[in-house]
Amino acid sequence: MAKPVDFPAFKQKVSENKVAMRRFLGKLEKEPPRFLDKMAVALEGEVWQHTDCLSCANCCKTMSPTFTQQDIKRIATHLKMTPSAFKEQWLDYDEKEGEWSNKKQPCQFLNLATNKCHIYEVRPDDCAGFPHLTKRKMKDYLHVHQQNVEYCPATYRMVERMQQQVVKKKGEWIFTYPD
Repeated sequence: MAKPVDFPAFKQKVSENKVAMRRFLGKLEKEPPRFLDKMAVALEGEVWQHTDCLSCANCCKTMSPTFTQQDIKRIATHLKMTPSAFKEQWLDYDEKEGEWSNKKQPCQFLNLATNKCHIYEVRPDDCAGFPHLTKRKMKDYLHVHQQNVEYCPATYRMVERMQQQVVKKKGEWIFTYPD
Protein backbone atom coordinates (compact mmCIF):
# COMPACT_ATOMS: atom_id res chain seq x y z
CA MET A 1 0.00 0.00 0.00
CA ALA A 2 1.28 3.46 -0.88
CA LYS A 3 2.60 5.55 1.97
CA PRO A 4 1.40 9.09 2.71
CA VAL A 5 3.87 11.73 1.62
CA ASP A 6 5.67 13.53 4.43
CA PHE A 7 5.78 16.80 2.54
CA PRO A 8 8.14 18.74 4.87
CA ALA A 9 10.62 15.84 4.74
CA PHE A 10 10.25 15.67 0.96
CA LYS A 11 11.00 19.39 0.58
CA GLN A 12 14.08 19.01 2.81
CA LYS A 13 15.39 16.09 0.74
CA VAL A 14 14.77 18.07 -2.45
CA SER A 15 16.74 21.05 -1.18
CA GLU A 16 19.65 18.76 -0.31
CA ASN A 17 19.66 16.61 -3.47
CA LYS A 18 18.00 18.32 -6.45
CA VAL A 19 21.23 19.67 -7.94
CA ALA A 20 22.90 16.25 -7.88
CA MET A 21 19.76 14.61 -9.25
CA ARG A 22 19.47 17.08 -12.10
CA ARG A 23 23.16 16.63 -12.92
CA PHE A 24 22.70 12.82 -12.94
CA LEU A 25 19.69 13.09 -15.26
CA GLY A 26 21.62 15.48 -17.49
CA LYS A 27 24.38 12.89 -17.88
CA LEU A 28 21.81 10.22 -18.77
CA GLU A 29 20.21 12.58 -21.27
CA LYS A 30 23.53 13.25 -23.02
CA GLU A 31 24.40 9.57 -23.18
CA PRO A 32 21.21 7.53 -22.65
CA PRO A 33 21.75 3.88 -21.76
CA ARG A 34 19.98 1.24 -23.87
CA PHE A 35 18.20 -0.14 -20.79
CA LEU A 36 16.60 3.17 -19.75
CA ASP A 37 13.01 2.19 -20.58
CA LYS A 38 13.30 -1.27 -19.01
CA MET A 39 14.81 0.26 -15.90
CA ALA A 40 11.91 2.68 -15.51
CA VAL A 41 9.41 -0.18 -15.72
CA ALA A 42 11.43 -2.22 -13.20
CA LEU A 43 11.48 0.64 -10.69
CA GLU A 44 7.97 2.03 -11.19
CA GLY A 45 6.15 -0.48 -8.97
CA GLU A 46 8.44 0.26 -6.06
CA VAL A 47 8.04 3.99 -6.59
CA TRP A 48 4.26 3.78 -6.25
CA GLN A 49 4.55 1.68 -3.08
CA HIS A 50 6.19 4.74 -1.52
CA THR A 51 3.95 7.45 -2.93
CA ASP A 52 0.30 8.16 -2.17
CA CYS A 53 -0.64 10.94 -4.57
CA LEU A 54 -3.77 11.89 -2.61
CA SER A 55 -1.64 12.71 0.43
CA CYS A 56 0.39 15.14 -1.67
CA ALA A 57 -1.29 16.67 -4.76
CA ASN A 58 1.67 19.03 -5.06
CA CYS A 59 1.47 18.80 -8.84
CA CYS A 60 -2.08 20.19 -8.77
CA LYS A 61 -1.13 22.81 -6.20
CA THR A 62 2.01 24.17 -7.86
CA MET A 63 2.04 23.20 -11.55
CA SER A 64 -0.35 23.63 -14.46
CA PRO A 65 -1.00 21.05 -17.12
CA THR A 66 -1.19 22.04 -20.74
CA PHE A 67 -4.62 21.58 -22.24
CA THR A 68 -4.89 20.20 -25.78
CA GLN A 69 -7.86 21.10 -27.97
CA GLN A 70 -9.21 17.59 -27.33
CA ASP A 71 -8.86 18.12 -23.55
CA ILE A 72 -10.71 21.43 -23.81
CA LYS A 73 -13.60 19.92 -25.79
CA ARG A 74 -13.88 16.89 -23.49
CA ILE A 75 -13.79 18.90 -20.25
CA ALA A 76 -16.09 21.63 -21.57
CA THR A 77 -18.64 18.99 -22.60
CA HIS A 78 -18.38 17.39 -19.15
CA LEU A 79 -18.99 20.79 -17.51
CA LYS A 80 -21.82 21.56 -19.96
CA MET A 81 -19.94 24.56 -21.38
CA THR A 82 -18.74 25.52 -24.81
CA PRO A 83 -15.00 25.20 -25.40
CA SER A 84 -14.84 29.00 -25.80
CA ALA A 85 -16.59 29.61 -22.48
CA PHE A 86 -14.35 27.04 -20.77
CA LYS A 87 -11.19 28.71 -22.07
CA GLU A 88 -12.45 32.17 -21.11
CA GLN A 89 -13.36 31.14 -17.57
CA TRP A 90 -10.49 28.81 -16.67
CA LEU A 91 -7.52 29.03 -19.05
CA ASP A 92 -4.79 31.37 -20.25
CA TYR A 93 -3.09 31.10 -23.62
CA ASP A 94 0.69 31.44 -23.78
CA GLU A 95 1.44 32.97 -27.19
CA LYS A 96 5.13 32.12 -27.00
CA GLU A 97 4.60 28.43 -26.16
CA GLY A 98 1.33 28.10 -28.06
CA GLU A 99 -0.26 26.33 -25.08
CA TRP A 100 -3.36 26.61 -22.92
CA SER A 101 -2.87 26.32 -19.14
CA ASN A 102 -4.71 27.14 -15.90
CA LYS A 103 -5.29 30.77 -15.00
CA LYS A 104 -4.49 30.10 -11.36
CA GLN A 105 -2.84 27.76 -8.91
CA PRO A 106 -3.73 25.58 -7.20
CA CYS A 107 -5.74 24.03 -9.99
CA GLN A 108 -9.34 25.20 -9.97
CA PHE A 109 -10.51 21.59 -10.20
CA LEU A 110 -8.63 20.41 -7.10
CA ASN A 111 -10.62 19.90 -3.91
CA LEU A 112 -8.10 21.13 -1.34
CA ALA A 113 -9.80 19.28 1.51
CA THR A 114 -9.48 15.85 -0.13
CA ASN A 115 -6.78 16.43 -2.78
CA LYS A 116 -9.18 14.91 -5.31
CA CYS A 117 -9.85 16.25 -8.79
CA HIS A 118 -13.40 17.32 -9.63
CA ILE A 119 -12.89 16.33 -13.28
CA TYR A 120 -10.72 13.25 -12.74
CA GLU A 121 -12.59 11.11 -15.29
CA VAL A 122 -12.02 13.71 -18.02
CA ARG A 123 -8.83 15.38 -16.77
CA PRO A 124 -6.27 16.68 -19.27
CA ASP A 125 -4.01 14.08 -20.87
CA ASP A 126 -1.05 15.89 -19.30
CA CYS A 127 -2.51 15.17 -15.83
CA ALA A 128 -3.40 11.58 -16.70
CA GLY A 129 0.20 10.88 -17.75
CA PHE A 130 1.89 12.73 -14.91
CA PRO A 131 4.60 12.20 -13.71
CA HIS A 132 5.54 10.43 -16.95
CA LEU A 133 7.74 7.82 -15.25
CA THR A 134 7.49 5.08 -17.86
CA LYS A 135 7.21 6.80 -21.20
CA ARG A 136 8.21 4.57 -24.09
CA LYS A 137 11.20 6.74 -24.85
CA MET A 138 12.23 7.83 -21.40
CA LYS A 139 15.27 9.60 -22.80
CA ASP A 140 12.86 12.15 -24.29
CA TYR A 141 11.45 12.86 -20.80
CA LEU A 142 14.65 13.15 -18.78
CA HIS A 143 14.47 16.96 -19.03
CA VAL A 144 10.92 16.75 -17.61
CA HIS A 145 12.15 14.61 -14.70
CA GLN A 146 14.87 17.19 -14.03
CA GLN A 147 12.09 19.68 -13.34
CA ASN A 148 9.71 17.29 -11.61
CA VAL A 149 12.13 16.01 -8.92
CA GLU A 150 11.42 19.28 -7.15
CA TYR A 151 7.63 18.91 -7.28
CA CYS A 152 6.76 15.21 -7.35
CA PRO A 153 7.72 12.69 -4.65
CA ALA A 154 7.21 9.82 -7.14
CA THR A 155 9.68 11.37 -9.59
CA TYR A 156 12.09 12.07 -6.75
CA ARG A 157 11.89 8.45 -5.62
CA MET A 158 12.42 7.16 -9.17
CA VAL A 159 15.52 9.29 -9.67
CA GLU A 160 16.80 8.40 -6.20
CA ARG A 161 16.53 4.68 -7.05
CA MET A 162 18.13 5.28 -10.45
CA GLN A 163 21.08 6.95 -8.77
CA GLN A 164 21.47 3.93 -6.52
CA GLN A 165 21.27 1.39 -9.31
CA VAL A 166 22.83 3.01 -12.35
CA VAL A 167 26.59 3.33 -12.48
CA LYS A 168 29.09 4.01 -15.18
CA LYS A 169 31.86 1.44 -15.44
CA LYS A 170 34.55 1.54 -18.11
CA GLY A 171 32.61 4.21 -19.98
CA GLU A 172 29.36 2.21 -20.08
CA TRP A 173 26.17 2.59 -18.05
CA ILE A 174 25.23 -0.47 -16.00
CA PHE A 175 21.88 -1.05 -14.28
CA THR A 176 21.87 -3.35 -11.27
CA TYR A 177 18.28 -4.61 -11.17
CA PRO A 178 16.41 -4.25 -7.87
CA ASP A 179 16.25 -7.25 -5.58
